[in-house]
Amino acid sequence: MRYAALLFVTLCGLQGVAMAEKPNVLILYADDLGYGDLRCNNPDSKIPTPNLSQLANAGMRFTDGHSSSGICTPSRYALLTGRHHWRDFHGIVNAFGDSVFAPERLTLAEMLQQVGYDTAAIGKWHLGWDWEAIRKPDAVSEKKGRNKVWGPEDFDWSKAIPDGPLAHGFDSYFGDTVINFPPYCWIEDDHVVKAPDTMMDTSKWKPIKEGNWECRPGPMASDWDPYQNIPTITQRGVDFLKSRQPSDKPFFLYFAFPSPHAPIIPNDQFDGKSGAGPYGDFVYETDDAIGRLLAALEESGQADNTIVIFTADNGPEKYAYARDQKYDHWSSKPFRGLKRDLYEGGHHVPMLIRWPGTVQPGSTNTSLVSQIDIMATIAEVVDYELPDDAAEDSYSLIPLLKGASTPVRTTHVHNTHANGYAIRHNDWLLVDTKTGYVSGRNPQWEKKHGYPADDKSPVELYDLSKDIGQRNNVAQQHPEVVSELQSKLKRIREQGFSAPRISK
Repeated sequence: MRYAALLFVTLCGLQGVAMAEKPNVLILYADDLGYGDLRCNNPDSKIPTPNLSQLANAGMRFTDGHSSSGICTPSRYALLTGRHHWRDFHGIVNAFGDSVFAPERLTLAEMLQQVGYDTAAIGKWHLGWDWEAIRKPDAVSEKKGRNKVWGPEDFDWSKAIPDGPLAHGFDSYFGDTVINFPPYCWIEDDHVVKAPDTMMDTSKWKPIKEGNWECRPGPMASDWDPYQNIPTITQRGVDFLKSRQPSDKPFFLYFAFPSPHAPIIPNDQFDGKSGAGPYGDFVYETDDAIGRLLAALEESGQADNTIVIFTADNGPEKYAYARDQKYDHWSSKPFRGLKRDLYEGGHHVPMLIRWPGTVQPGSTNTSLVSQIDIMATIAEVVDYELPDDAAEDSYSLIPLLKGASTPVRTTHVHNTHANGYAIRHNDWLLVDTKTGYVSGRNPQWEKKHGYPADDKSPVELYDLSKDIGQRNNVAQQHPEVVSELQSKLKRIREQGFSAPRISK
């Protein structure tokens, strides 16, 4: 008996050592942030981002990183599944929308749960819940414009809300699901913290500082204050990180900011901290929150055993045009396009990875990479064999993180809506539609930055090695390249995968 007990303790101890060797994973995900907003990407940025610059100095900065989509929900889905969103859907989850995850779809959080991680999500979710499960049988919505509007009396707020983060691999969740969508209240795990008791009313809030509220009508807790979003979730993240001990199980924290997505509402202490107006101040507040989170990680004693990934879901919102005119700050610099667009500015996003002991501090990588690649990368880190029906488009970035210069992927598909695709292969970028604009054209901005008039071509082709700003459509000069890329796009879409482990 004594021998058996000693053997059990020894085996448990060895398992604990093995678990401790697995690195923690912290993903910091910004919302509607431009590549050119970061000083480490754009020295001319009017926005100080000292904590992100420090993160870049301590890790690897990717200059050619991409999200799967030019809008929120699809990019988040692709990051958490390693699968192009357009294989399953294109649009965002609307207010009180269903989950985008099929029950059998393996997520990054589920994968890490299976290998013994504690998993947590804090902040913006925007991937859907089963709200119908808590909606009262006699509830009747009201139609307001494009929106179907429910009242606070239409839900049983005491019930658990199924099919949210806890149903897809997260042990815990805290956030407000989407800052400008109802319900306007905090959600902890699968329950509201305080039941909404009134309808959303922006007149109860401090004035907005730039743009419009863009808040959809619906139920709200009467004391709801959107200005408290970043301070509240940041404190939750700090508390989570400080609570971790080196002897604990490894953790995965997916921390998704609501910023600098509209409503643009920097808190008063950040006013005037940038040279790019309230939006710049909001980015500065986001950077400050990142500093607090990284300081908490350091204080926990686990910074050296944590992979930190920072990126954003898509490019900046259309307010960037007015900001460029007023402050001479172009959030997408050096790219053309904004959120939703097929041009680079819609999906070419900041991407920083710090991994002490593996990633060379202060390094820069120019290889084509995608947020979709995070799934296969972390799978390799934790020695998880991905099945063929998971992470179908994910490439492991481990060789790049260890200093290799040979790209791991050469092709990426960009998409926002069902009727428009673009495909990148090496330095060629084909916009396989009449224009890469989805958010709309701004002739004044194009004139200021030297863009030619629309040539009315049915497609657009760019050589990004010579034309990163996508000014010169060379489709007519290279019809063979257009044809080759169209064939490649068709094949990737139809075959249902692009991951090398499956392709082989």
